Amino acid sequence: MTTESRHLPNVDGISYRPLLATVDYSSEYEIPGRSSDDSPTLALDYIDRSTVEKRLLRKLDLRVAFLVLVYIMNYMDRTNAAAARLRGYEEDLGMTGNQFNTLTSILYVGYLLTQAPSNMILHHMKRPSLYLSSCMAIWGVLTVLMGAVQTYHAALILRFFIGFVEAAFFPGAVFLISRWYKGNELGLRTALLSCGASISNAFGALFASGILGSLDGTLGFTAWRWLFFVEGALTIVVAVSAGWILPDFPSTPNLWLLPNEQILAKQRMEEEVAGDNEHKSKPEEYYSGLVEALMDWRVWWVGASLNLMSSSMSFGIFFPTLSATMGYNATTSLLLCAPPWILGTATSFLVARHSDVTGDRFWHIVGPMLLGIAGFILAISTMNTTMRYISLFLMTQSPVAYVVCLTWIMNTFSQSQSKRAAAIALINSMASAGAISSSYFWPSSWGPSYVNSYLICILASVVCIAMLWVFRRHLSRCNEAAEAEEQSLGLPKGLRYLL
Repeated sequence: MTTESRHLPNVDGISYRPLLATVDYSSEYEIPGRSSDDSPTLALDYIDRSTVEKRLLRKLDLRVAFLVLVYIMNYMDRTNAAAARLRGYEEDLGMTGNQFNTLTSILYVGYLLTQAPSNMILHHMKRPSLYLSSCMAIWGVLTVLMGAVQTYHAALILRFFIGFVEAAFFPGAVFLISRWYKGNELGLRTALLSCGASISNAFGALFASGILGSLDGTLGFTAWRWLFFVEGALTIVVAVSAGWILPDFPSTPNLWLLPNEQILAKQRMEEEVAGDNEHKSKPEEYYSGLVEALMDWRVWWVGASLNLMSSSMSFGIFFPTLSATMGYNATTSLLLCAPPWILGTATSFLVARHSDVTGDRFWHIVGPMLLGIAGFILAISTMNTTMRYISLFLMTQSPVAYVVCLTWIMNTFSQSQSKRAAAIALINSMASAGAISSSYFWPSSWGPSYVNSYLICILASVVCIAMLWVFRRHLSRCNEAAEAEEQSLGLPKGLRYLL
């Protein structure tokens, strides 16, 4: 939720002009009563809005559920190297020293390069469903090729290009759902989308254990090669379906919507961004949103915060390795990965829903991060098998904070669609940069206790919380300034930033 777009006074030398430039949304969303070449013009005054809205949200939620499936495949293809590592992946490709860490890190270099330009392209597309499904098919093919590589350097090149193509999906999906749902609906839907990572970590580990345990030697291929073959092929199958199922934008004719649902979808977004009658319309240029995002210090501040948050959650990339420190064989270690992530998935829904209901974002981020810190401290304190397993359950609570933080970002950068697309992509890119460096937080030489790794994660978490507190305090002062202006001018209460 955002403040009014009128000029706000300065407090302590800080400008409280709204984050976003005002734009003309008539080109983005059809206003009832206006004619359009590609959409019906049914007067919404005669529609039972409540019934139509429930039906619209139900249809949307089914497509978001399919986005979760796509994200599960995205995350499985991103993390399958960690599972392959338990069955001779490093030895077969002759990896030494930190080469596996470099292989993990190089994926996120592609993410860093692609996310921002990809989202700007997506914002100006009529059919984002075809764009995202095409990217998915390409990274599926590259994943299959990963199973055929014979050298470390070939795997390194393929991992880079997998990240390069995969980068389009998550920020693109987040932006896509932000174009359909209102601010108080985004938390739960973002949680639903983001839980794909936790589901992938949970059931991906079970899936990997089945492949690694049953296909070794089939047709002359080792188990880890079959892992890439099977997961890559499944990704391609899902990609073909995605082109038909994923939604496009509300302004694009969608065959799965009735005429009144299409109109209501556009009107809902128009209501979300309209603000008050003081908006001054101006055309939205192609790169205006990107320029605005680059010039807004808050984008960089939140991006740096998510960089630290991503770094503190780097344990997820090496979760099978951490599970293996309890002394079990590869299959059992992978099976033990599932329960902590299942709990993390359940928690993400509860926390995100409660965050939407209460309108609070900051404390719903801090709580899960503190549980993660508790898990790190417990893992440092003992090598006892039971206690270390409990620590994994605590650690998997911290990714819930990332879900709520993404929702907070969409609430804050909500008026200009192009700036929102750019801001989401830039912030996710900075978060990906955290994954690049944090891949080196977990060298084998620091195992099996990984005390140094956990200490770095604790430090990153604490600094992240401090930075988000500063951000929250800034938004609070923006709200106070808006309230003071309204009282002095006798204006009605406008919109406020969520804190």
